[in-house]
Amino acid sequence: MLKLSVGLATHSLGLVSEAAHSGTDLVAALLTYFAIRVAARPADLQHQFGHGKAEHLAALSEAAVLSAVSVFISVRAIERLLGVTTSEVQTPWYSFVVIGVVIALDASRMIVSSRVARRYESAASASNAVHFGSDLVGSVAVLVGLVFAHYGHPNADPIAALFVGVLVLLAAARLIRRNVDVLMDRAPAEAEAAAQEAIEAIRPAVELRRLRMRQAGGKQFADVVIGVPPGAAVGQGHAAADAVEAAVERALPNADIVVHVEPLEDAGLRERAHAAAVAVPQVREVHNLTVVEVGGRKELSLHVKLPGDLSLVAAHDVAEDLEAAITAAVPEIEGVQTHIEPLTEPRAAREVVGDDEAVVRRIVREATGREPRELRFLRTDDGLVAFLTLGLDATSRLDAAHARASEIEEAIRRERPDIADVIVHTEP
Repeated sequence: MLKLSVGLATHSLGLVSEAAHSGTDLVAALLTYFAIRVAARPADLQHQFGHGKAEHLAALSEAAVLSAVSVFISVRAIERLLGVTTSEVQTPWYSFVVIGVVIALDASRMIVSSRVARRYESAASASNAVHFGSDLVGSVAVLVGLVFAHYGHPNADPIAALFVGVLVLLAAARLIRRNVDVLMDRAPAEAEAAAQEAIEAIRPAVELRRLRMRQAGGKQFADVVIGVPPGAAVGQGHAAADAVEAAVERALPNADIVVHVEPLEDAGLRERAHAAAVAVPQVREVHNLTVVEVGGRKELSLHVKLPGDLSLVAAHDVAEDLEAAITAAVPEIEGVQTHIEPLTEPRAAREVVGDDEAVVRRIVREATGREPRELRFLRTDDGLVAFLTLGLDATSRLDAAHARASEIEEAIRRERPDIADVIVHTEP
């Protein structure tokens, strides 16, 4: 009201335009207040992604009001510059005092709104900061116009008013573009790049099949689809999803992330065969899958563990179902040979110490040149079992490490046939 009163009294179009511009502040403040209250509500059955877009609707409404004000200001300024309307601008001392006070108020409001917008990532507060910033620049322009009008350049006042109108229109255009992008779910480029980089840095690596993102109310929403080998257990797929979620959340704090896990369609023949086998009811474990090529035909052999209480007839039926499942899922395989084993039940055991320890340690030293990292003996119902851990060169190939472990295992069996089983674990 102060700017409007002084503007009408001095016939300053610049002050009147600033008064009209500032008149939208009440509308902006009310819109921001109600928008933030709505946006703060938690998600419900009707709004399952929350109410964050209320802030962007409010900011869009504020931009529409700013656009209308800018058109009004610009039209009046052009009319005065073209001589359609005339009025002698007066520049008494109190007009400069008023505009000085206005500049101080605009600066303080802009700073407060900017801090709130950065702290809470509020679109409505950000739009207010832009609004108050344009108020500040416009007020400075009006002050310059009054100074020039005071020294005999009356057109400086409508020029300042036109500048304010164009400035408000540009600010409104920026607000409209930014908030329409959010309301139309335009992908936030920077956030998407950060999420993709975080997923690609995960070790062990996962296959990123799709990444879709949107934002609302200062919060990022990510929809991620990853691929895992078809033979992976449910726990492995869940662990991969957890790793993706944690990586994206580190890159984009407070993000809402949904991860969907799919089997890899281009997995290797062995992995597809394993996935088909473990999907057969009553199959508890599959191992030792070997693919051989005989006369241009691929054949697969594998060991399958079934419940030990099954009859031989029932176990044979399961094996036939397994073979049919594999040939259906992997048409490249023309023959399947299964070795049926009973699922091992938990056995009673106790740890023992005996003369066998010195023999095993000597065999390991002769084969590797170093002591075993760990050696334990357990007495079970089936006999003595040795658990042995070997430390090998970190650059060793897996097949070479396995051969060395098999060599040590055979040497132990030859010297101490009383040991029923030898379990050799290798590590770098």
